[in-house]
Amino acid sequence: MTDVIIEPNNFLAFTVFEQILKSRLVEFSTTGAKANEQPELLTGENFLCSEVFQNEVGGQPKLLEIARKVKAKQIFVVEENATKFKIESLLGGKYVKLSIPKYSKSLPPQKNYGLQLLACLTSAKNGTIAGDEKSYHLLKIAERVAKTDVTVFVNGPTGTGKEVLSRFLHEKSSRKLGPFVGINCAAIPENMLEAILFGHEKGAFTGASTANKGIFRAADSGTLLLDEISEMPLSLQAKLLRVLQEKLVTPLGSQQSLPVDVRVIATTNRNMEVEIAENRFREDLFYRLNVFPLTSINLESRPNDIVPILSSLVAKHCNSVEEIPWITDDAIEELYNHSWPGNVRELENVIQRALVLCLDRTIETNDIITDLKLNQFSTKELMENSLLKQVATA
Repeated sequence: MTDVIIEPNNFLAFTVFEQILKSRLVEFSTTGAKANEQPELLTGENFLCSEVFQNEVGGQPKLLEIARKVKAKQIFVVEENATKFKIESLLGGKYVKLSIPKYSKSLPPQKNYGLQLLACLTSAKNGTIAGDEKSYHLLKIAERVAKTDVTVFVNGPTGTGKEVLSRFLHEKSSRKLGPFVGINCAAIPENMLEAILFGHEKGAFTGASTANKGIFRAADSGTLLLDEISEMPLSLQAKLLRVLQEKLVTPLGSQQSLPVDVRVIATTNRNMEVEIAENRFREDLFYRLNVFPLTSINLESRPNDIVPILSSLVAKHCNSVEEIPWITDDAIEELYNHSWPGNVRELENVIQRALVLCLDRTIETNDIITDLKLNQFSTKELMENSLLKQVATA
């Protein structure tokens, strides 16, 4: 089953939308994708068409019949060149209509907020978020790595999506039906980390009133993410190395070793050569983990990811699709001109602020408050500017 089935008839932006889906590695089909293929032989999670097509086939009732034939769980209808941006949700969210304003044909797909948002909504479960060529190449490499069972080491700055990349590896692997379990090695107290990783028997230590199988066994047949692996204490690194080599775990308080079938992905934002040289990380463990290294990229180095990512963040932080706002071209340029030292995490903060400050479901330049602006202006000044805008529009 594909992620989305597209009816290209009278969908004016189909070619651009197709480019966007391909850059996100979304699996999609079109009703005329194969010669002599009947639409009902296609199956997909979502069905997408233009409002013109809906009217031509006989309106919403007929469209529901078509969606049932392809076993689609959700229908998306696009009104192109609308006078105003609007999203309507009917039938308990199973029918969504997007009215998208006319856009300049010179606008590149990466900056087309309306179509990027549509791509986000129609592939929310399985789609990746990418628009920049650098990200596309990284994902294509990761897709190839995912089809093997090698251990992966993801290195990159904070806030660049190392966990997102790890989940992508899991979803594209043969283990995708198994569990994806993640643990932040920096967030667990040292005296608890071993028990959490490998499990423990009842009474193994004070407070162990019940047995716990640990996350290695919880991730059996799936993928285990060891986030911020460089923060793991040296004393535990040797035990982790043994587990990786022998594929056996020994719970605390037990004499019996148990087999585990887990694909391990480790991440860090540290320079591992420095960590090894200063004896904070075992060299043998690093080489065991670093079978296939991947490096996540700063947001500043991949600006064409900004709109794809913000479209996902807007949808994430709105309670319903009807609340999703439009973002003006000037506001998008404001985002492009920022250096993003905090990467995607900073972008998420900026979007959340914009959702608070925007009026009439439209994010404008004045609603884009970066961390740099926060350092330049007081909260009082920012609020006064927001109130002045409300008065001006009243």
